[in-house]
Formats: sequence, structure tokens, C-alpha cells
Amino acid sequence: MASSRRHVGGRRPSLESQQALLAWFRTNGPRYPWRITERDPYAVLVSEVMLQQTQASRVAEAFPAFMERFPDADTLAVASRAEALRAWGGLGYARRAAALQEAARSIVREHGGEVPSDVESLLALPGIGPYTASAVASIAFGVPAAAVDTNVRKVMARLAFGAEPDEVPAPDVAAAAARWLSHEAPGDWNQAVMNLGRDVCRPIPRCDVCPIATACRFRAGGRVPRRSARRQPAFEGSMRQARGGVLRELRGRDRAATIRGIAAALGFPVLRVDLAVDALERDGLVQRTGSGRVRLAR
Repeated sequence: MASSRRHVGGRRPSLESQQALLAWFRTNGPRYPWRITERDPYAVLVSEVMLQQTQASRVAEAFPAFMERFPDADTLAVASRAEALRAWGGLGYARRAAALQEAARSIVREHGGEVPSDVESLLALPGIGPYTASAVASIAFGVPAAAVDTNVRKVMARLAFGAEPDEVPAPDVAAAAARWLSHEAPGDWNQAVMNLGRDVCRPIPRCDVCPIATACRFRAGGRVPRRSARRQPAFEGSMRQARGGVLRELRGRDRAATIRGIAAALGFPVLRVDLAVDALERDGLVQRTGSGRVRLAR
């Protein structure tokens, strides 16, 4: 639980620490396919939406094929929902595919097919939150906006305050992220902090390979890291598993399917599949036909 005491201030950034982290990122950062297209704002938007709640290695497999099928906002905007969902493949959390397509339609309708460059306009797009808006603005357009996700919160809480992220109020962590942001290379900086949090500043940090360990208050204070008490809910038997199974079955079919047929293919109870279809229909991902069959939304 976050402390009620305000952690005003925090360790101030140093030019040496900023340069060390940027050098580490530029030397050691993975060469993911979306890094090759960082000057294409649409490609950056696609990659950032895909990366929400999904491992980068899985996105690296899906991103090239999606971009080949939908190389720009115009192409994605005019596609059917079923086409977008099929191209999304097995990335999971398929609502993101629907939101990305709605964002593309807004971009075409309201911005002439060009991804907007300012954070406020990006936030107005369907499915785009503060983190994604700041990431796209900084990476694609060089806007000095700090992108704060779970990894960045962890790094900033430890670096600037010598604390775990749940011990520092969120506004203080966000303010520290903004102070430490490199205005000369905001896109690289945001990606560097994200990568640091994912690969080095883990729940049990690898301080021996951290490029900014000498500036870290957590390390200097001799804090003993602790693992998060939060546990991911079990996937087996979950509604998420059922929803994913239904979408997987429908992506592989040319025709609408019956609830019983989907249940038999998945080995799930009919009621469970029926409830999953109800939820997917509410999200605009599938449709029931007049005969009661189910298909991907059009």
C-alpha cells in the first residue's frame, strides 16, 4: 500500500546518469522490428498497442505480418473487424485489436490518415491511455513526454526515492520520471527505462549490470528487495481462456459455428462457451447470426 506521506523531490537526475543509460540502451537494446520503423508514427502506434500486457518476444513475431497486411491507418480503417482479428492472431486481449482499428478510423476521419503528434490528441483516440500516448509522442515525434508504465514506476521509485513503487505516491513517481526524462532523446530514454525495468531492475534487481547503479538510492540505502505479493489469476479454467479459445476457433473457420461445435472443439462445457460468446459479443468481437451461430464480427 502506498504511503500517505508525500515523497516530494527525490534524487535529481545527473547528465552522467542520463548518458550512461542512453549508451547502455543504444548498445544493448534488443533490435525489435518496430525499432526499425521508429520514424513511422503508425508503426509505433501499432507496436505500442501490441506491447500492452504482452511480452515483446511475442509481439516481435506478430508485428511484421500485421504491418504487411495493414501498412497504414487507411488500410486498417477500411478492413472488416474479422480481418483485423485474424491478423491479430494469438497475441491475446483481442479488444486491443478492435480498439486499434477504431483508433485508425478516428485517425483517418479526424486527422487525414496521419497519426497526431501531441499527447492530448493521441489520448482522444479509442483505446489509447496516458502511457501509450506518451510513448508514441516521444518515440515517433520526439515530444518530451515521460511514458510511465509498471517497469518505469519500479525504476523511478527505486532510483529517485530508494523505495519500492507501492511505497511512493503515483504522482511523485510520475514527477520524478518527468524530471529524469532526456529532452534531447525522449523516445530513446523512455524505451531505455522500460527495458531497464524489464531486464535489469527486476523484483530482485541485477544491480551488478545496471548502468545507473551508482545513482540509485535504493542500492545506496542497502534496501532488501521484496517480491510482489500480487499473483496473476490462474489462466486455466478462466473466462480469459474461454474467450481466447472461442476467438481462435472462429479465426480458423470460414463459416459461422454453433456454440456446441465450438465447445466440442475446445473441450469446454457449452455453458462456459456461451458465456464467453456473450462477453465477446458485448466487446464487438463476435456476432450471433439469426440462426444462433457465431462468427467473427464484421
